[in-house]
Amino acid sequence: MSEDLRWFRTHCARMDHGGCSLLVGVSENRIVKIKGDPEGFLNRGYTCIKGLASAEKLDHPDRLRHPLKRAGKRGAGKWRRISWEEALGEIAANLIGIKEKHGARGVAFVVGMPKGLDHLVLIRLANLFGSPNVVGIQDLCHAPREVTGYHTCGFYPVVDFHHDSKFVILWGSNLTSTNEEGEICSLFLHQVKKGLDYAVVDPRKTDLTKKSKLWLQIRPGTDAALALGMLNVIIEEGLYDRDFVEKWTHGFEELAAHVKKYAPEKVAEITWVPAGQIRETARLYATSKPAAIQWGNPIEHNVNNFDTIRALIGLMAITGNLDVAGGNVDARDPRIMGLAPFVRADLIPNKRKEMVSAHHRVIPRFMTIPPAFFRKAILEDVPYPIRGAYMMCCNPMLSYADSRLTYEALMKLDFIAVSEIFMTPTAALADIVLPAATQFEFDDIGHYGLGHGYILARPKVVDPPEECWPDLKILNDLGKRISPPEHWHEDYNRFVEDLVKPSGLTYAEFCEKGYLKGPERFRKYEEKGFATPTKKVELLLSTAEQFMLRPLPEFRGLPEEEDPHYPLVLTSAKSRYYLHSSYRWLGRLRRMNPEPRLEIHPDTASKLGIAEGDEVLIETAYGKATQFAHLTDSVDPRVVCGAHGWWFPEGNPERQYDWDQSNFNMLTSVKKLGREYGTPNVKGLACRVRRAG
Repeated sequence: MSEDLRWFRTHCARMDHGGCSLLVGVSENRIVKIKGDPEGFLNRGYTCIKGLASAEKLDHPDRLRHPLKRAGKRGAGKWRRISWEEALGEIAANLIGIKEKHGARGVAFVVGMPKGLDHLVLIRLANLFGSPNVVGIQDLCHAPREVTGYHTCGFYPVVDFHHDSKFVILWGSNLTSTNEEGEICSLFLHQVKKGLDYAVVDPRKTDLTKKSKLWLQIRPGTDAALALGMLNVIIEEGLYDRDFVEKWTHGFEELAAHVKKYAPEKVAEITWVPAGQIRETARLYATSKPAAIQWGNPIEHNVNNFDTIRALIGLMAITGNLDVAGGNVDARDPRIMGLAPFVRADLIPNKRKEMVSAHHRVIPRFMTIPPAFFRKAILEDVPYPIRGAYMMCCNPMLSYADSRLTYEALMKLDFIAVSEIFMTPTAALADIVLPAATQFEFDDIGHYGLGHGYILARPKVVDPPEECWPDLKILNDLGKRISPPEHWHEDYNRFVEDLVKPSGLTYAEFCEKGYLKGPERFRKYEEKGFATPTKKVELLLSTAEQFMLRPLPEFRGLPEEEDPHYPLVLTSAKSRYYLHSSYRWLGRLRRMNPEPRLEIHPDTASKLGIAEGDEVLIETAYGKATQFAHLTDSVDPRVVCGAHGWWFPEGNPERQYDWDQSNFNMLTSVKKLGREYGTPNVKGLACRVRRAG
């Protein structure tokens, strides 16, 4: 059979931003085999189980294949098939109708994790329509690190694994499970094989802890305290880079005085990490040149994320590990179209002042509105009403904190349109559902706008079913109906050509290369300083008063107060088999991980009368959910780890596929939000657990 296959080279799209180069074997417009490309720029032949299984969704019997219109009450699971002409006409009429009544800002454009150009063409559509409100989950993923980086050192510090490091801290980053941001896992493991020492900061024992020099089993939600404790050690012991600190930091003396109160012994009480481990990790990081911190998005999952990230950037700075090969770098894009002209940012010059989030005074540069503010605008008209939404590549019913509130908000909207590959709990509440093409069925570009200094070619390898359209085509055709048509293309494939044109390449030529990487230049600050008001890394934030921020990073206490009624600490972790709430419909993956599992220590389970496989009820002050007990010493006896993103495609369509049964976000709340980014607390929750029934 393999001899009859035509092999295509492309990149994975849907696994934590993607990035793994794939060899895809095709026969008669059907993908027969997927394997990692050994010549892959980032993955060197590696690909995860999700990538290997992803072709199953192309001809899955439950795949959406036709536009659908709601045929009963919202959420009743009744649909009728319609044409694309009717579907786009209905969407256009409803969005324009809302605009006429409430203004363009009354329509929100909602997207999940960035995957390709579709994410950015959606922003373009919003700008052309006149709406400042693009809703994303970035308050919990990526944006706090990026935006805090801009305010602290003038750029987003990413790990340079393209050059050897001497020591790495994996801080809340489980690379072999999530292959975070597409590049990290294989490049990191290659260095480990060559003898790289590393430490892991994680509440859970992971595969990577087995070979790590140190495992700091941190109490969920106390990352800021740990980072400040490490700053204390490095400064008190004089291990910092004196030359860099003197020339290139602002506020070092203030920081040095400030972190005196974060002695390792005190920090150990807060974080549960022994003082000896704090000292050893800090010393290794400070004295190993170059060293890097690979941070994962769990550090963004609570109200204290701004302080955590600033403290970590402080560690990078005072040790001289910023913008050096093998450290945390300022990655520059290749010569391609800039992000602002691509999304037509010029069309809403006062966008930041008009966004729903402006009312809540989030930090400038935050370009999407957090879900909590989106729902407040729907339910309370604060600061103004939102009445309609266009959604793609997302499942808010599962991914937004406080799922009950999400359900209430979506039910209140006048109109919802959703582009999806499968019927999800969110799509089940829509008025119009559009069948989308998969990553293998259209030409695309990956990693654009993510700040890693490269883009990836993602050419089409098979044709989609006749009525399954790429999101690029959907947005292009819808754009002609709801905004000036001259800003859109006759052929949606022009988007990929436009983006790479400044490089001097056609899209086909770009695909031959596979990727484009920006120039490698380090210590760029020696030419013009850092892109901050002081031209230095701002350990003491010079704009603190202007933006109502704390000038120095602090540990402001646990995300939640301890409560004897809820004696356990609840956290969550991404699954190696699923991506957030997706892939539950794939049989290959579902057989490997058939049900949601709550990780609980055997000693804790014994005290509660819980055995392996028991259905258990998890309760917080905000809600309840059921999952199945998995006894393991990978978690502290005081901690339980829940499964995220669970719903059941085999469940009742009239109940939106049992979205509330095992959904982790039934246990979270938006009553308390981080002021800087509007982030809720979804880690370090106080909970209790008992056998269900």
